[in-house]
Amino acid sequence: MSERSLEEVLQGVESPVEMLRGQGGGSFGFPVVPDEHTHWIEEQRAWNETCSFADQSHHMVDYWVEGPDALRLFSDLAVNRFDGFEPGEAKQLVVANPNGYFIGDGILFHLADGEFVLVGPPQAPNWIQYNVDTGDYDVTVDRDDTSGVRDGPPANYRYQLQGPDAIPIMEEVTEDLPEIPFFDFAELTIAGRDVRALRHGMAGEAGFEIWGPWADGDAVKDALLSAGEEYGVRRLGAKSYGSSAVVSGWVGMPLPAVYDSEEMRGYREWLNAHSLEAHYSIAGSLDSADITDYYVTPVELGYGRLVDFEHDFVGKDALEAELAEPERTLVTLDWEPADVVDVFGSLFREGETEKFVDFPVPWRSASHHDAVTKDGALVGTSMWAAYTYNERAMLSLAVVDVEHSDLGTELTVVWGEPADARNPAVERHAPAEIRATVAPVPYTEDKR
Repeated sequence: MSERSLEEVLQGVESPVEMLRGQGGGSFGFPVVPDEHTHWIEEQRAWNETCSFADQSHHMVDYWVEGPDALRLFSDLAVNRFDGFEPGEAKQLVVANPNGYFIGDGILFHLADGEFVLVGPPQAPNWIQYNVDTGDYDVTVDRDDTSGVRDGPPANYRYQLQGPDAIPIMEEVTEDLPEIPFFDFAELTIAGRDVRALRHGMAGEAGFEIWGPWADGDAVKDALLSAGEEYGVRRLGAKSYGSSAVVSGWVGMPLPAVYDSEEMRGYREWLNAHSLEAHYSIAGSLDSADITDYYVTPVELGYGRLVDFEHDFVGKDALEAELAEPERTLVTLDWEPADVVDVFGSLFREGETEKFVDFPVPWRSASHHDAVTKDGALVGTSMWAAYTYNERAMLSLAVVDVEHSDLGTELTVVWGEPADARNPAVERHAPAEIRATVAPVPYTEDKR
C-alpha cells in the first residue's frame, strides 16, 4: 500500500485550518538540547554581557547540492540575487510559491564552484527537493535531517558563539583569527581540527557559527567552552535560544504557503503524510477559516531588500506587484507591562483566567497568529513573541498594515484562542487585550 500524501490528508479534513489548529502539541522544538543549561535569564544575559554558546547541531536540516546546474536551481526558486555570489560567501535564501507567499528560508553556503549547502528548517529543502525531482537539473543532492527524525548523530556539529566576548574567545582558540567579512566564512583550526566559521550575529551582537564533522564536535566544543570560562560563557538551552529571534527581527517558522491552490497541488501530492508540513500546527487569536489569512509574504517578513527582479524565479510577478505598493510590513510590538502582569494576575482572581503566558517564549504551536487590532478593527498578525530580560520587555514580531506601522503607534494584541479552537496544548481561558506599541525591527542596536 502506497504512503499517503499531504494532499490525501487534506482531502480527509474539513479544511487546512481545522487540521492545523487541531494538531497542537507545542512548537517545532529543539531536539536533544535541554530547555535550560543554567537558567534562561542568565543565558539571555550572556549574549548581551559576555558570551553565549549554542548547540545548533540537532534542529536544522543540512541539504547539500552539487553539480553544473546547482546555482541555476537556487536561482530559479529563490528571490535572492546570485550575481557575484562566490565561494566563501553565505546568504539568507528565501523561497516563495507562485502567488508570492513565503514557503521557507535558510542560510545558503557557497562551498566551492558548483557546491552548496543549505542549512535551516525543513520547509525550504523540501520545496527545493521537489523541484529537483520534477525538474531538469543536473545536480546530485544529499540531506541530513534533524535529530527529531534522523537515526544516529548528525553529519556535522554546528555551534554558535555570540556576544561581546565572542571575538576574544575566537582569537584565543584559533591563535591567528583572520578578518572575516560579515556573512562570509573561512577555514580555521580549533583544537587541531579543521573547522569552518561563518561571521554573523544574533540579537544584535557579534558572533560566529562554527561547523565541521560530527566526530570533531566534542574537541571543538571543549576548546571553546574552556577558553570562554574566564569570560563567563554560558551555554544556551532551548528557551533562551528560541527567545533571541524576537530582538533580531527574524520570524521563526511562518506557516509555509503550500495548503491551497492548484499550482501547489503537485507539491502536496509529493509531500507525504510524515512530512513536517503534514504535522504543522497553528495557534493564536486570529480567527479565520481561510488558510491564506495565515500566510505571509517575503516582503511582509522584511525580506524585500533581498528580492532581485533581474532574474526569473517562482513568485516573481506577485512580489514585483507587492513591492510596488506594499500593504503590510514587519514591526516589533512592545507589549504594555501592566497588561502582561494582569494576565498573570487573573490566576489569582475569581472567575475565568486568561491565557497563560509562558516565559520566555509562549510556544504552543509551530506557527503563531494573534490578531492585532486598532480601535477594534483587525490590522495585522502578531507571530513570534518572547520576554527578554536584557530589555525587560515582552516583545513580538508582527505583520501589520503599513498605515499603522509608524514607530510609537498604539495597537492591541488579542491574546488567547478562538472559543471553538481545538488545540490540545491550550487550557480553558478568556481572551485578553494587551496594549502594544510599534517599535523598530530589529529591536536592539545592531553591533554585529
